[in-house]
Amino acid sequence: MLVGVVGKPNVGKSTFFAASTLKDVPIADYPFTTIQPNVGVAHLKTRCVCKEMGVTDNPRNSACVNGIRLVPVKIVDVAGLVEGASKGKGLGNQFLDDLRQADALIQVVDASGSTDLEGRKVPPGSHDPLGDIAMVEREFDLWMFGILKKDWEKATRSLEQTGGKIVEHLAERLSGLSVTYADVEHVILHLHMRTEKPSAWSDDQLMQFVVEMRKLTKPSLIAANKADLPTSPGNIEALGKTGRKVVPCASEAELLLRKAAEHGLVEYTPGDPRFNIRDPAKLSPAQANALKMVDEKVMKAYGGTGVQEAVNQAFFELLHAIVVFPVEDETRLTDKDGRVLPDAFVMRGGSTAIDLARTVHSELAETFIYAIDARTGKRLGSDHVLKDRDIVKIASSGKRG
Repeated sequence: MLVGVVGKPNVGKSTFFAASTLKDVPIADYPFTTIQPNVGVAHLKTRCVCKEMGVTDNPRNSACVNGIRLVPVKIVDVAGLVEGASKGKGLGNQFLDDLRQADALIQVVDASGSTDLEGRKVPPGSHDPLGDIAMVEREFDLWMFGILKKDWEKATRSLEQTGGKIVEHLAERLSGLSVTYADVEHVILHLHMRTEKPSAWSDDQLMQFVVEMRKLTKPSLIAANKADLPTSPGNIEALGKTGRKVVPCASEAELLLRKAAEHGLVEYTPGDPRFNIRDPAKLSPAQANALKMVDEKVMKAYGGTGVQEAVNQAFFELLHAIVVFPVEDETRLTDKDGRVLPDAFVMRGGSTAIDLARTVHSELAETFIYAIDARTGKRLGSDHVLKDRDIVKIASSGKRG
């Protein structure tokens, strides 16, 4: 699964991305700092099963800190979108195109209202971030609409003459956006659209189809960034009344804390509601003042920076992801080298035992016999639907079984 970080220019998207991944990316106080998409590894924060199972953890693919597992996931930061991007304005369609494979979106907005629609600085509180959300969604919709509208009349007339199915046509046309036949069928049924004569669909109907398809296949949440600035609380409250998922964020504070932790100045795990200074005597006056401001304006005000919460919500709530722990020895909970609970994999909600086998290694799926629930010892079939925090052994006839 891949989550895209989107928004207009100069709202802190790259800072959010850097704070999530600790990947060095260009960060500057002007529009279009990001030109090429940045792909990095963030982490989901979830309870490990080690304490529940009474074992000593020795992870391989992810860290376990006091029973909290940090499981790697991929996110991508793309260039800022401006009004008219769907028609090539700003950096245009290229960057909408970078979002094709994203399964969900984190839309970063400037909650302080200190940047206009183009990303230029304006007096704090003078711009309404609600307009930014509408603009980004509209540009995405117009871009998808343009994909469908190309040769629409010719294609639909041909379908009607040959008895072709509009659902198959739409699924094929949108397949590059990770849209499936089932997705198209669901939206058409939801909107009660007549499939026997798609050439009669109006542009308004087609746009309505596009909007519902975006909501279904590219679900999003709002990262209300710069939450620590004085003009932000009122805007965050207004954003919350829109019915969208909204997470107050302070990306600069998160990046500062993660860098400080990396250099041994503080004890901090992403998503924690507080941090501890290891040795105040080692801090410069500027560092001490910065950490004090983070503590007062972010941690005490919001209970955390919000960055980790936004990443977690994108995967767990928007995509209904689960974390599964595969083992080779279901009694000792180890891999073949004796490492306890070495791996934790993030999987889509609804994933089955055979999906887990395929995730671990393609050969396991090809030679799959059955799976075992390590908690109960029960055998599971290939179509058994996995739950969050399941511990599973895959039995196969291959060498890896």
